[in-house]
Amino acid sequence: MNKKINKSDFKTDWSYSPAPESTDHIKIVKKNDLFINGKFMPPEKGKYFKTINPANEQKLADVAEADKSDVDKAVKAARKAYDKVWSKMDPSERGKYIYRIARLIQERAREFSVIETMDGGKPIRESRDIDIPLVSAHFFYYAGWADKLSYAFPGKQAKPIGVAGQIIPWNFPLLMAAWKLAPALATGNTVVLKPAETTPLTAMKLAEIIQEADLPPGVVNIINGDGKTGRAIVEHEDINKIAFTGSTDVGKMIMKSVAGTGKKYTLELGGKAANIIFEDAAIDQAVEGIIDGIFFNQGHVCCAGSRLFVQESVADTVISKLKDRMESLIVGDPLDKNTDIGAINSKMQLEKIKMYVDIGQKEGGSVHQSSCGLPEKGYWHAPRLFTDVSQSHRIVQEEIFGPVLAIQTFRTVDEVIAKANNTPFGLSGGVWTDKGSKIFQVSKSIRAGVLWANTFNKFDPTSPFGGYKESGMGREGGLEGLMPYVNLV
Repeated sequence: MNKKINKSDFKTDWSYSPAPESTDHIKIVKKNDLFINGKFMPPEKGKYFKTINPANEQKLADVAEADKSDVDKAVKAARKAYDKVWSKMDPSERGKYIYRIARLIQERAREFSVIETMDGGKPIRESRDIDIPLVSAHFFYYAGWADKLSYAFPGKQAKPIGVAGQIIPWNFPLLMAAWKLAPALATGNTVVLKPAETTPLTAMKLAEIIQEADLPPGVVNIINGDGKTGRAIVEHEDINKIAFTGSTDVGKMIMKSVAGTGKKYTLELGGKAANIIFEDAAIDQAVEGIIDGIFFNQGHVCCAGSRLFVQESVADTVISKLKDRMESLIVGDPLDKNTDIGAINSKMQLEKIKMYVDIGQKEGGSVHQSSCGLPEKGYWHAPRLFTDVSQSHRIVQEEIFGPVLAIQTFRTVDEVIAKANNTPFGLSGGVWTDKGSKIFQVSKSIRAGVLWANTFNKFDPTSPFGGYKESGMGREGGLEGLMPYVNLV
């Protein structure tokens, strides 16, 4: 007897189908030593700390903790390599080494992206499609500049400055390493690099690449540790240049420490970017830009569009569309290719975000939270937006570094420019409008290092990045990124 087939028997919910990235192809070293003078070696005092996966709180590996004696060893190796090899090498040969590093990263991009996601909590789509491709792109770009510095600085001779101490953050671990390493190497400097203590694994994998590229010993040294290790680098007498990306408070301490020492320094610090939506903007496009601006990498972005200014006539429409779009965001396993928002990087950062949400509510802000479910294990925070806030609210003035958006309205161009500039920060911003003249008017008037027009969070190795006011000084990326690493004569 033939049974009648009912299509409803085979009904499938396609709204969410998990697609986890495999981890079979990666190898995480369970005990990571210091990388000094081209070799992996244990720390002087034998101390190690653990790095964990913030999505499930499981330990990934043990990592060596460097103290002052280890820092001194790394600096001496860098100085020897600078004096005897790297600064004396033909620039075109230096470029070949940097190019080789870029190619090796490209070849192992899948491995790097998975480890970046496991150690940091960001969605695999972001690691795979944005972070790691940009890493290799930066090395390729600066490899090309190595033997062309006379074109970068016409009429001047560019001399390397010596040994650079570089301290990078946890939100874009490998990308921040590339931003700092590539221009330093291209201009003939040697490096002591310290990754953030919560995300050291891709930097240690990069050390393997450096070995494989046969870079001369001591040219790049990678050591791990907490703030004490970073301080030892900053205060070391034989360091010629400090490059730091991180919090404004630590940046201020670095400025005080290097004052009067003759050390060069660049600081890329905090931000509280204004994302401005005018009534003549393409609203649906702007909503996608708002989402990307604040929820990309869980809001762990110094240039995140965390202050939204919407022209009054379209505010209701924009906020309604924004709430609807938030409902479609998937929060969950960072290794799932469907995930939009991954895990918060650490328990400490999660507590900070929760603190600011509480402050926002106590100060009278109205909060809207996505109705998404959150995993039981790990560090998670649902996307939120605040309305009914003013310029005096702390969530408007202070950097949260999480998936929290503060929304205000405005009526005129002059009003929104005044509001946008009413912050101690000056790193980035965005403007959305159909009028080119308005783009130029607003972008010229806002005191920020980077302004995006009808887009947000677009990066390229040829474009300089950096801020004003308490967002730091100096630029990274582009031709301008070479300048902090040379003396012009």
